[in-house]
Amino acid sequence: MIITNAIAIFQKEFQSYFYSPLAYIVSGIFWLISGIFMVEILLGEQGVIQQVSVAEQLGIPIDVPYIFLQYFFWAIGDLCLFILPILSMGLYTEERQRGTLELLATSPISNWVVALGKLLGVIAFFIAMILPLLFYEIIIFNASQPPISPTVPLLAHLGLILLASAILSLGMFISSSTDSTIISAILTFALMLFLWIIDLFAQNIDNIFGEVLQKISLLECYKNLVQGICDTSNLVLLFSYILLGLFLTAQSIDTLRYNK
Repeated sequence: MIITNAIAIFQKEFQSYFYSPLAYIVSGIFWLISGIFMVEILLGEQGVIQQVSVAEQLGIPIDVPYIFLQYFFWAIGDLCLFILPILSMGLYTEERQRGTLELLATSPISNWVVALGKLLGVIAFFIAMILPLLFYEIIIFNASQPPISPTVPLLAHLGLILLASAILSLGMFISSSTDSTIISAILTFALMLFLWIIDLFAQNIDNIFGEVLQKISLLECYKNLVQGICDTSNLVLLFSYILLGLFLTAQSIDTLRYNK
């Protein structure tokens, strides 16, 4: 019964994005900017092709597909900090505006199940958004010599999905705590900016405090996966952020149940 309810909520949430004009606008902007990133990373003044030219003159070997993958996914990760708050802002605020949030809070379905179904729905839509990026990568990787190991791009995509899931999970909690989609998006973006600043501090502080910040940095874990480093601690931290968002969301909705 729990799985059936979660699947039903997932399907409803996932399908709702295909009826939302905002979702298409966000997807279009995401595809446009990611395409610009790809061109700039390849053909820019400091791009990969320029680096290859300089390296050949100096006789230095350079792993072109690996460097492109790192730069591209780092750029996409930064882009997600701006895009994902828009996707998560309406997960619960729209329920409040329609007057159905109280029904969800007092229904027999566990708030954990509702939160999980909603989160899976928005993650599935995000995965649908990044699928066209595979065409960019296929074109470039097919032309690369020597060919890149498939493990590296697989880890990079896994890292991107887990990073997005963590951000969306935290954004869902913020969405459950406010009546305004705009405020929800702003607060989620502010949280992502805070996490980005933590990552900057972690890179520039050479002491035990900097090491602690690196251990809790979402972006540091993501960068490790993009580099092909599959550390269990990185996966555990990313999943911990996802579970934290789910837990806080369930507790936030529980307050409505107790107030009834």
